[in-house]
Amino acid sequence: QVQLVESGGGLVQAGGWVRLSCAASLSGFRFATMGWYRQAPGKQRELVATIASDGSTNYGDDVKGRFTISRDNAKNTVFLQMNSLKPEDAAVYYCQTRYITTDYWGQGTQVTVSS
Repeated sequence: QVQLVESGGGLVQAGGWVRLSCAASLSGFRFATMGWYRQAPGKQRELVATIASDGSTNYGDDVKGRFTISRDNAKNTVFLQMNSLKPEDAAVYYCQTRYITTDYWGQGTQVTVSS
């Protein structure tokens, strides 16, 4: 059973930063592509960033240059460093991975950005 547990969300001022973590109980974590997605009220869930097993990354257009995804395979953890936060970054952030043919999601962590 795959479990993803996010942490690190909270209230931050615009221009500030926050670091999210996702701890994964996943056999073969180091081979998995991990992702961060977000969903704001009234909006669809959207891609924030992904990181493949080889460390290659992909970012949504809205966060390029401000957010950085990374992973620690020894700790089965993926991180999202979020800098220069804007009010429009406020959302519930979800950790995601695909195992075999099933997508797994964490419970989400709320990030609120005050202007």
